[in-house]
Formats: sequence, structure tokens, C-alpha cells
Amino acid sequence: MGLIIKEKEFVIPGDIVAEGIDYLPAGGVFREKDKIIAGQIGIVSVDNRLIKLIPLTGIYKPKAGDVVIGQVVNISFNGWSIDMGFSNLALLSVRDATSEFIERKSDLSRYFDFDDYIVAKISNVGKGNLIDLTMKGHGLMKLRDGMLIDVSPSKVPRIIGKQGSMINLLKDLSKCQVHVGQNGKVWINGDNCEKLIEAIRVIERESHISGLTEKIEKLLGGR
Repeated sequence: MGLIIKEKEFVIPGDIVAEGIDYLPAGGVFREKDKIIAGQIGIVSVDNRLIKLIPLTGIYKPKAGDVVIGQVVNISFNGWSIDMGFSNLALLSVRDATSEFIERKSDLSRYFDFDDYIVAKISNVGKGNLIDLTMKGHGLMKLRDGMLIDVSPSKVPRIIGKQGSMINLLKDLSKCQVHVGQNGKVWINGDNCEKLIEAIRVIERESHISGLTEKIEKLLGGR
């Protein structure tokens, strides 16, 4: 009793992933009696006792706690409208933008101007997918210079890796700055980041293939 399908293996709906009570179902799988069964197409991911599926494709579904990258597209009296590649714009209110006191009628473009990119966290997703953002927290900031590339949101967990292992590898070997948003936006900055972009595309294409870490190390000159 235990895992029937190994980590990183491909499954389709109805496949039995595990049996017994040693594992708990998370995203993309469900329990039926003593079996954990795949509810969608994806790649098996095991984290301690939790089993989930990483979808091969899919659109981004925002949820509270996600760190995202977005662009300022409008400024109003009470905050900023942020385009994060979702159907709805997100709101970054004045009170959630900074710990600094901002007086009424202040020029908010002094803080975040049109077309600025930011790393923010989703603080709430309300009815109708109304999204509130916050800039209060570790690693949340305005991005300067650099470039933005789009990846499939379903590949973000693989780009980050378990406990940040893959993203740390990418940073260490490329010597570039990297920020990854759960919404499939990746910001990079540094000299000669072409190999880094190539590595990210390899991760996108081959996220389900074993030996990926070694391939990325070789591509970036780590071995």
C-alpha cells in the first residue's frame, strides 16, 4: 500500500495514484475509499504526505496569498489598477501600497506610475473575482529595468522548485536577478541573461521529464 504512480509521472483522470492512508489528496486528486485518484491530466507531485497534480496546461486562477507580477494601467484617487494578465484588473489601494503615510490628493504617480511593474501579493479575492493586492511584505517591490517574459502558470511550481530549489539554481548559475509570479510572469535583470531565458523555456517544455535539474545545470555552465 502506498504510491502506485511515482512522482513526476504523467496521469490522466481516473488513474489510481496511491492506495492506503499514508498520503493525503491535495490539488487535482481526490480520495475514493482507500484510493487517491487523479481528477485531471497532469504530473504527480509529492510533498511529504501530500499528493497533488501539476497541470500540463491551464489558465491562472488567482487566490489569496499568491505572489504576482503586474503592470500599473490606471491611477485613481484611492489607488492603482494593476494588469496581472487575468480577466479582471486588480486593485492596489493606497493603504496597502506602503507603510508610509500618504496624504489625500497626493500625486500617487510618485509611488507607482503608469506602466510600472510591481511584485505584489494577493490579499483577497472577492465576489466576481475582484482582486485586492498588497505591497506590504518581504520581497514585494517595484521592479526597475530588466525584462518580462510570459510562461504557462501551470509551469510556475516547476520553475520555482521544491523549497525554491530550481529558482535558486537559476539565480546562482546565471548571476541574474529573477522574480517569478504565480500568474506566469517572470522578470529577469542582469548581464547576458539569454541562457537563463533558454533554461526557463526548457523547464516549460520538459517539466515532466526526469533529470531536468542536471540538464539545467549543464545548460547554465554549472557542470
